[in-house]
Amino acid sequence: MTHRVAVLALDGVLPLDLGIPARVFNEARGPDGSRLYSVRTCSLGGRPVRTHEDFRIVVEHDESLLETADTVVIATQEPTPDLLATGTLPEDVTAVLKSIGPRTRIVSLCTSAFLLAAAGLLDGMRATTHWTLCEAFTQLFPGIEVDPNVLFVDNGRILTSAGGAAGIDLCLHLVRLDHGASVAAAAARRCVAAPWREGGQAQFIEHVVPQDADRSTSETRQWALQRLAEPLTLEDMARHAHMSVRTFTRRFRQETGLSPLKWLAQRRLAHARHLLESTALPVARIAAACGFGDPVALRRQFHTYVGLSPAAYRRAHSAPGVGEAAAAAVVR
Repeated sequence: MTHRVAVLALDGVLPLDLGIPARVFNEARGPDGSRLYSVRTCSLGGRPVRTHEDFRIVVEHDESLLETADTVVIATQEPTPDLLATGTLPEDVTAVLKSIGPRTRIVSLCTSAFLLAAAGLLDGMRATTHWTLCEAFTQLFPGIEVDPNVLFVDNGRILTSAGGAAGIDLCLHLVRLDHGASVAAAAARRCVAAPWREGGQAQFIEHVVPQDADRSTSETRQWALQRLAEPLTLEDMARHAHMSVRTFTRRFRQETGLSPLKWLAQRRLAHARHLLESTALPVARIAAACGFGDPVALRRQFHTYVGLSPAAYRRAHSAPGVGEAAAAAVVR
């Protein structure tokens, strides 16, 4: 069945961000080219919505659309002075957010995390929002752990994204969860977007530019990606970049928001997921090809960061025929 996505637009909505869910989800296609999601937009009372710019948007649906949605996306909107000052919402907005069913996935884009927090939907959870407002968010909602460094936070049922284009990252993440990396990568290509961006929004936070800003770790990252099967060390990467370990680590974190070794582990895990989805290679071969060394280490990483064993992940996310071919190879 087509996954139903309802996008809620409120006054002050940012037009670019409002279009992100439909743009990404509509490009997620099945093997026959059919759309895997249906995306509809609604507003309170079905009324025209005042945008953050100098025009209004007319929508086709009212908030009753949320009752039948599998996923609800709260589009980015300009926080009202009352929301920023007191952390409170108008009663009608609170009522609509609290009426969303307990099994419905809820997604906030950028500043709409303030709405979910004010409605009590993020209590005790991790969240993120635009980095310029993370401090204000923390002061208003001290019971929520705010991470200003990531592009999005996945709590399972409720997910939040950082500012601007991070909404694309989060929507692609949902496609990846629902239908696997191959479908998400194809959707990203149709959107002319990166299927997975390195690092988090820490790389966009304003910092004092180092004096040797012409030196970058980009070439070393590309070099490492071509050698995932090798036992690369921090010293190896720093040596390739012609930097000291200390300078390389600092520069790497400034550019990606991650330490070199954490970034390398993420890339190895992403490559392993791709191979599990798209090939029938045995798990031992995949572990070696991705630099984990042995299947035990690969299984440990999958259980920690994916919540599944490699075999279970392959069964859930592999392309048609791949899982059967892998199982047959094991039997032989």
